[in-house]
Amino acid sequence: MAVEPTQRKAEFARRLASAGYEDFLVLERGTAETILTDRRLELVDAIRKTEPASITDLADDIERDVAAVHRDLNTLFEVGVIAYEADGGRKRPRLKHEHVFVEPIV
Repeated sequence: MAVEPTQRKAEFARRLASAGYEDFLVLERGTAETILTDRRLELVDAIRKTEPASITDLADDIERDVAAVHRDLNTLFEVGVIAYEADGGRKRPRLKHEHVFVEPIV
């Protein structure tokens, strides 16, 4: 009998927790392939390294168009990779989890 994808993902998460990982996100392989493009991974790295004060600051840091950065951040937000913190009238992107794992194939 085949193991359901949801059961496989839950088992993977249990194993990560038992290995000492406390704050993590598990993405399904197909989702990760679609969402984690090179440009979006560049955003994740920049957020981790610079902790930008706003979306505009992040776009300036990596020399990309603010609207394109905003679209990519919203995609990362939808799957739980980032979160936004309100800072006055600005939204500050931050990483939501310490680790992001892609569900293994088997």
